[in-house]
This record gives sequence, C-alpha cells and structure tokens, in this order.
Amino acid sequence: MDLSIVIPLIDEAESLPELTAWIEKVMNDNHYSYEIIFVDDGSSDNSWEVIEQQRSKNSNVKGIKFQRNYGKSAGLNEAFRAATGDVLITMDADLQDSPDEIPEMRRMIVEDGFDMVSGWKKKRYDNTFTKNIPSKFFNAVTRRVSGIKLHDFNCGLKAYKNRTVKGIEVYGEMHRYIPVLAKWSGFKKIGEKVVEHRPRKYGKSKFGWRRFVNGFLDLLSITFVGKFSKRPMHFFGLWGTLFFLVGLGISVYLVVSKFMDSHFTLTNRPGFYMALTSLILGMQLFLAGFIGELISRNAPGRNSYIIEKKTGL
Repeated sequence: MDLSIVIPLIDEAESLPELTAWIEKVMNDNHYSYEIIFVDDGSSDNSWEVIEQQRSKNSNVKGIKFQRNYGKSAGLNEAFRAATGDVLITMDADLQDSPDEIPEMRRMIVEDGFDMVSGWKKKRYDNTFTKNIPSKFFNAVTRRVSGIKLHDFNCGLKAYKNRTVKGIEVYGEMHRYIPVLAKWSGFKKIGEKVVEHRPRKYGKSKFGWRRFVNGFLDLLSITFVGKFSKRPMHFFGLWGTLFFLVGLGISVYLVVSKFMDSHFTLTNRPGFYMALTSLILGMQLFLAGFIGELISRNAPGRNSYIIEKKTGL
C-alpha cells in the first residue's frame, strides 16, 4: 500500500466529510493505493457516526474510537501500530492542513530518502498571542536542545517511512516532539517542507496554556530519557560522585582543623552541615542511579488504552 493517512480528532464532525472527499480526490488523481485511519479521541459530538458513514461510502476509510479522551499522542500511537502503508501521513482534521501537500511530501520520502518530513506553516492564521508566540518559543528551545533544524516541530502535517513510526513510541504530549523521538531512535534524516496553513473553517482550536506547560515538561523528559535512559548511572552517578567528593573534602578539612586546634568546634560551623548534606545527597543520587539501572524504561501499560470500537481494522 502506498499511503496510510492518519488523522486524530476530537469533535470535528462538521469537517470530516469535506476532508475525506478532498483526500479521496488527491489519492485518485495520483493513482495511490491508500487507507485513511481516523482516530476518534473521545468526541462528544457525532464524529464517530460520521466516520462510519464515510466508511460505508469508501472502504479505504478506517477508524479507531477511544472510550474516553486520551490525548493526541495516544491516538497517533494506536494508528501507527495499525497502519500498513509504505509512507504514513499525519494531519489534523480541522481542514487547516491541505491534502494537496501529500504527493510532494511522499516524493521526498520515497525519492529523496528522508526518514520523515515535517511541515512548516510559514504563514499562520492562528491567534498571535495565544498560539503563534508560544509556538515560536517552543520551536526555538527544541531546536537548541535537540539539534534538529526544524522551524515547526508541532506542525500536524508530517510524512514518515513506515519503519520510522514502527520504531518510536508516542505517549504523554510527545506528539509535539516526534522528530526528536525519531532522532533518538536513529532516524536522523529529517526534512522540512513549507506547507499551506488554512484558516479554521469549523469549530474552535483545542490549544490551551495547559498544553504549553505540559509540552515544556515533556521536552525536558524526552531530552533526559533520550540521553540517559539506557545508562541512568551516567547521570546520577556523575552528580552523586561530585556531591560526595565535595562533602568528603569539607569533612577532611574540618577533621584536620579539629586535630590541629583543640578549641576548633565542628557542629557550630556551616561547613559541617554543608559536608553532611553533600554526603547524603551524593549517596542518594548513587542509589537513584542503581535503581534506575534496574528498572525498565518501558513500563507495562504505558500505552494501554480502552478501545470501544474499531471499523475496517
């Protein structure tokens, strides 16, 4: 199969028929074999009924319905497991991503050999203060931390080789940082394409300040896990050693001073408590490193979801 088009959504019933028809036209014009996988992330409207209607009209339409809202990352992770296309496309369901971009993004994967291609919405129609400015800040920080030269990490329109998505695990709010996940998994040929960003036609944006905060915390998490997940002692052991040596050095100084001056007191000096604190912190960090070495980074059930229904899968 040429393409799997993955579309996570919540409360987008109005836009689904138009989006499906648009994708179908692009696929037919380019003679692609394809599947469209909608993931209903606990919608409160009739989005699932619309998906089933589209399925009855087009057997290439498939769907996953969550029992409740698990988040975009959960939807992508489940769809990645189910997808069978040689190239996967992810896009939003709100008609702000244009399916007309798909052929060129697929070409970049198939002919240019990219592991993934991320869209860049150079001209945006979102609110400047509530979305555009926070997005630019996050993109700048993520570029700095990850070393990946992309302008728009959070763009929903992306293309992947099948083996790329099968080799990563998306959870929490990590969908914002799929390029970083891909890089840490060894898929380093990551490209970018300027794509059209269309004004929202139906509904309202789901973006909020809570996602802003969660995204920042997830960036710190993914950076730490990517570097130290296999050898946590390299992190905790280093800092544990430094704290322990500092505490040991201060302790030696205090003991030597006590032997040289009988009037020298230990317990009423700040250095005594600094040494004690440093020694305790050093030992605790060492213990944390040992425990981290013993615990598997893939906790069971981290991506276990209650799926109410499936269609076509």
